[in-house]
Amino acid sequence: MTLPNQITIGRILLIPVFVLLAIYYGQSVAAGVPNELLRGATIIVFLTAALSDGVDGWLARHYHLKSPLGAILDPLADKGLMLTAIITLSLSNWDRSLPLWFPVLVIARDIIIVTGCIVLRFLNDHLDVRPSLLGKASTFLQMLAIAVVLLQWSYYTSVIWIAGIVTFMSGIGYIAEGVRLLCAGGHDRPQGSSN
Repeated sequence: MTLPNQITIGRILLIPVFVLLAIYYGQSVAAGVPNELLRGATIIVFLTAALSDGVDGWLARHYHLKSPLGAILDPLADKGLMLTAIITLSLSNWDRSLPLWFPVLVIARDIIIVTGCIVLRFLNDHLDVRPSLLGKASTFLQMLAIAVVLLQWSYYTSVIWIAGIVTFMSGIGYIAEGVRLLCAGGHDRPQGSSN
């Protein structure tokens, strides 16, 4: 197993550690005695997992260690960390947490994107789906929303709303692009062709 894949698996293993620390911190807040050591540990675990994404990607590219397993594990680890953090920080008893509509929006958008990709891939084997600029901005802002909640910054609501709006807009953008590709795919086929 390559070193980048080992780092990716390590990132996956940090996800339940993050969840437990975040929940325990939320319980300490609910009990009226916030344990800031738990919050600090939660931040460190999340940062370690998030930064390891850049490290494993750099190693894989720089040392030509890309692998089919890494191509599957890396996006799963990324999405797993992001969604788990968003869900956990919306359900935990932190003083400042993510509103419940935020994970619903993010998960709904991801389901629409995955469903659309499956449909488009089924209809066109050679389809190359790439993230849009708005999609990348959405991911960055979702990560920023997680960060401001972890840090318990007082202006976190503005960041969450901006992240939510950009996430929604990126979802609309992906739907529009999917419809465009479906329409173009139908017109590009020779008449009488079933493929």
